[in-house]
Amino acid sequence: MSNEILINVTSPETRVALVENGVLHELIIERSNRRGLVGNIYKGTVCRVLPGMQAAFVDIGLDRAAFLHASDLVVKDRETLNTETIDHFLKENQTIIVQVTKDPLGNKGARLTSELAVPSRFMVYMPHGKVCGVSQRIECEEERNRLRSCMEEFREEFQSGSYIARTASEGIDPVILRADMLFLLKLWNSIEPKLDSSLSGTLVHQDLPLSVRVIRDLYRHDIDKIRVDSAKTHERLINFAQEFAPELTPYIEFYTGDRPLFDIYSVEDEVQKALSRKVALKSGGHLVFDQTEAMTTVDVNTGAYVGKRSLEETIFKTNLEAAQVIARQLRVRNLGGIIILDFIDMHDQNHRDQVLQALEKHLERDHAKTTISQVSPLGLVEMTRKRTRESLEHILCEPCSSCEGRGVMKTAETTCLEIFREIIREARQYDMNSLLVLANNAVVERLLDEEADTIAELERTLAVHIKFRAEAQYSQEQYDVVLL
Repeated sequence: MSNEILINVTSPETRVALVENGVLHELIIERSNRRGLVGNIYKGTVCRVLPGMQAAFVDIGLDRAAFLHASDLVVKDRETLNTETIDHFLKENQTIIVQVTKDPLGNKGARLTSELAVPSRFMVYMPHGKVCGVSQRIECEEERNRLRSCMEEFREEFQSGSYIARTASEGIDPVILRADMLFLLKLWNSIEPKLDSSLSGTLVHQDLPLSVRVIRDLYRHDIDKIRVDSAKTHERLINFAQEFAPELTPYIEFYTGDRPLFDIYSVEDEVQKALSRKVALKSGGHLVFDQTEAMTTVDVNTGAYVGKRSLEETIFKTNLEAAQVIARQLRVRNLGGIIILDFIDMHDQNHRDQVLQALEKHLERDHAKTTISQVSPLGLVEMTRKRTRESLEHILCEPCSSCEGRGVMKTAETTCLEIFREIIREARQYDMNSLLVLANNAVVERLLDEEADTIAELERTLAVHIKFRAEAQYSQEQYDVVLL
């Protein structure tokens, strides 16, 4: 099976799917009215400084002020950051050049840094940097030294900032790397004059659109095709590739098939599954994902899988399969922050180690940085995954208007009991002969059936006639008691 990148473009949104061996592993969605901000450079104004938090809020022209932590500040003497509070470096109404590192998430504003970085296919240029670096994913020490030597040589020649070699730079000819660094230097030279001339609260430099960033950030040597279903976007990708990555041009293909592009590998079905709380395992077990503001929890269950040998062997096999599915689901759902994995308890230490190793192996292909801890005494695995944009659920969904995002609703019985208390409250407060209860159909049915005796007793005790009317638009928790 091949590995492909599918790009579906419509006027309202652009969707990119990374398919590995016929299975969806990553999905990025960018809507035209809510484009991602990561990588954008702004000229902002400090609107509030919080020494107690070692942070400041910066107005960059968005709906909400963005957040800048002291650790993301560029200062001449880094040692002073450990001894001085942030108000030593920033004052209210001060203008500052910043770059977005995280999109606004929920009620939180964008995360900023003043350590500017401009990326390209193989390199990242940091105009204020002092030391060149190499991606941690490049493990060969000889190759790391080669790349570092190449960057230092170029840096000394042009007296420019510093560079970071990206994973894609591994094994690339020095001539190509040099051309990449020269391009970044020219790009920065075109941006730099705008820093002074731009007004505060305005965008100075905008990163590439999602369809083009795919070539720069997602393409790997094992990708066989990049398919795009828009002629205009295809032409743009070809032009970009010919100028900056000529070796990729043959891999970019304009899709003209009758079937929608995402239907080829059932991507639409996978998206629906990724929005579900429960994920089935082939063995018969299942996973349960619960995403909250503080963290995401994943519970592993054997379900219908009973195994053939022993209980320990059954649990071990379920956990191994779960490790693979969890790694894929984290990428598809784009879950970030703190993640707690509740694997089924294993008594064999060797089995625990193997499950952790399997999880680490499956997460190696994840472009987002992940950190995994050992199994805790309670059998939980704590991990973090870097979050730079909204999760799939937050992009495609909104809190339920009935349960207000709780994920549960009061039962019809609970609502009936609340109605009884409200009737008693109203009867004691007002002089009345009859009243009307407006409620959801399921609640009214229960009131007239299982709760009929209670209603009769209330009518006798309170000397009031109670009428009912079902309202289709009411949720199971909604009701009104109207005096007649």
